[in-house]
Amino acid sequence: MNNQNKLIVGVKAVILHNGKVLLIKRAHKAHIDGGTWEPVGGKLEFGEDIESALRREIREEVGLHVKIERILYATTFKTDPSRQVVILTYLCESDKNDVLLSNEHEDFQWSTKAQLKQLLPQKIIDDFEENGVFSLTEILE
Repeated sequence: MNNQNKLIVGVKAVILHNGKVLLIKRAHKAHIDGGTWEPVGGKLEFGEDIESALRREIREEVGLHVKIERILYATTFKTDPSRQVVILTYLCESDKNDVLLSNEHEDFQWSTKAQLKQLLPQKIIDDFEENGVFSLTEILE
């Protein structure tokens, strides 16, 4: 039995293109949250720079090259008593909307604020509301 605590650092991107935010849908076969919508992102690898990790995850998951504007917020939660996750969410901009999905995801959508609120899990909606993401003037109503 492993009694060691584990800390995971994740990076997420609110990617804007023409006033819409890119969401991706996890493949139904995924072992965690299969079939749910989320912003693009993933885990930081040991020794990796935060923004490099974000760029790598964006390239791997959707094939886009983005401009990282700024950090929007950070949050943390436990997935079990010995595993804590820290998520750093960044505002990014893409001049292209041609998405090439990885096999980890089965769909994508460029979304308005209303669509974000319909598609995202409640925990992410709560984080977006608490941290002013929905009030960004760059995102279409």
